[in-house]
Amino acid sequence: MIPFLTLEGKRALITSGTRGAGAATVALFRELGAQIVTSARSNPGGLSEAIFVAADLTTPEGCSALADGVRARMGGVDIIVHMLGGSSAPAGGFMALSDAEWNRELGMNLMPAVRLDRHFVPEMVVRGSGVVIHVTSIQGVLPLPEATTAYAAAKAALSSYSKSLSKEVSPKGVRVARVSPGWIATESSVHLAERLGKEHGGDAEAGKRIIMQSLGGIPLGRPSTPEEVANLIAFLSSDRAGSITGSEFVIDGGTIPTV
Repeated sequence: MIPFLTLEGKRALITSGTRGAGAATVALFRELGAQIVTSARSNPGGLSEAIFVAADLTTPEGCSALADGVRARMGGVDIIVHMLGGSSAPAGGFMALSDAEWNRELGMNLMPAVRLDRHFVPEMVVRGSGVVIHVTSIQGVLPLPEATTAYAAAKAALSSYSKSLSKEVSPKGVRVARVSPGWIATESSVHLAERLGKEHGGDAEAGKRIIMQSLGGIPLGRPSTPEEVANLIAFLSSDRAGSITGSEFVIDGGTIPTV
């Protein structure tokens, strides 16, 4: 019997695939039969050189090195999943954000996707097929002024860029979609919950409640798991989603309180 979902025969580039939702996406794509290459600045998980390229994607040179590595290993790509993202900006509102902080947030959350798309999307257009998934964030529409202003703005820019790209290349056979997670229960978020709980005289569960309250609540009562985010990405990347393009899919346990 043919499985409901397969990525057999597909070549996929998944950035930031050594931890969290990125690692879960790498594992699921391999399970579904895809040939994959992933990247990060270092390789803490001991991934083989056949599937891993060390690269700093916040630089043009790093994106070029990854593109070269992908072509050497797979010849090209059928699917790009832009997982890379994050923030190192300080708390303190907009006045705490220098030009350097703004450049770092844009350089992490927007420009790697723009550069890698320039490397690979033209080849997809020539073939008349391909899938590009941009992982955005609910912060793009639900920023937290104390700490995520620059990150949220960068993710909103990624979302707008993704929509524009979809309008340009979808008529040429290339689908572009966005996945917008809320809070994901990654190792780093667990550590954050533990730290917040300790700072307020409680445990990790108390820290989780603090995070959920800062988001205005999560009706589901918990964060998403990395595997749940990977499941959504895999579906959108598959032929089962053949008419889906230009859309953004929120996976946040109901955090965003509006329609």
